[in-house]
Amino acid sequence: MRVVLGADGPRLERTPPERPPGEHAVRVRVEVAGVCRSDLKEVVGDRHGPSQFGHELVGVVEESTLPELPPGHRVSLDPNVRVRRGTAFATRMWATGPADRLTAALPAVPHGVEARRLVFAEPLACAQHCLAAVSRHLGRELRGLRLGVLGAGTAGVLIAGLAATTDVEVVLANRSEDRASFLRGLGLLDLLGLRTGPLDSLPADTLDVVVIATSFVRPSVLRGALRAVAPGGLVQLYGGTAPGDRLDGLDCDLDAVRRRELVAAADWCGKPVRVGGGYGTVPGDFAAAVRVLAAQAPVLLPVERMITREVPLTDLPAVLREQLTGRHFGKTLVWPAGPARS
Repeated sequence: MRVVLGADGPRLERTPPERPPGEHAVRVRVEVAGVCRSDLKEVVGDRHGPSQFGHELVGVVEESTLPELPPGHRVSLDPNVRVRRGTAFATRMWATGPADRLTAALPAVPHGVEARRLVFAEPLACAQHCLAAVSRHLGRELRGLRLGVLGAGTAGVLIAGLAATTDVEVVLANRSEDRASFLRGLGLLDLLGLRTGPLDSLPADTLDVVVIATSFVRPSVLRGALRAVAPGGLVQLYGGTAPGDRLDGLDCDLDAVRRRELVAAADWCGKPVRVGGGYGTVPGDFAAAVRVLAAQAPVLLPVERMITREVPLTDLPAVLREQLTGRHFGKTLVWPAGPARS
């Protein structure tokens, strides 16, 4: 059983998934999957690039042609490694391809750690990659920086939370107050030591780095980031872009910078700035994310607090349609056998 995207949107298919063609094959029993904002973009056709529908998972290998991925092996999924696969919004997912790609696409996660925690491995790896790209673009470690993160969704919270563990002064900004109120109610802001405020309240020319972690790099948000960053500072593009995206007055191909992980010198209203990009993950990002998620004391990131909804797979088509309207906060988990708690 799985949820797939058709011409009429998401639908439930009860037939077993077929093994895709490929040199090697691995079948994974899905323990739990997470709904990502990019899944919602795909439902409405707003996401550019190869499909990654249903990519946040924790699962156990049931069948495999590779000794590196034996039955019983617990895995996550790196959707940026090109293999043929089904969706993780399923009871079982096939993945096929060359041996090296399959082992990279299905990074190991430990037994003994709750699936509700490990399901954050992929989004946390993306947050880790974003901060690593910032460090690379600046040519220095992050410690001591003044960092702004624009966008208080799951991605923004993970980026800000990770940065705060490395002795970085972080402010988490959002266009509206409701997300900050939601996070405050969960106790996350105090636990992570994060300051928050509306986007338009950020003082001008004060931040060393501003990460745009909104769903899309909208012109209004980019202008806010460019206003807040200090002369010579870095604006890091994390949110979605489309081919040809530009901002009037900024000589920069935004999509190329983000997808190619470039850093470009530019001028904004007479102020020298740098615009950098980060895209996808590398295996080291997953290893770093899993180390954080497996930590027992201290627990660096209480990611489970962001889980606000848990649904059975059979309810997912309706849930996806519902989340296309209105504002929905937190992380939704999908349990193939129905919601479960350890």
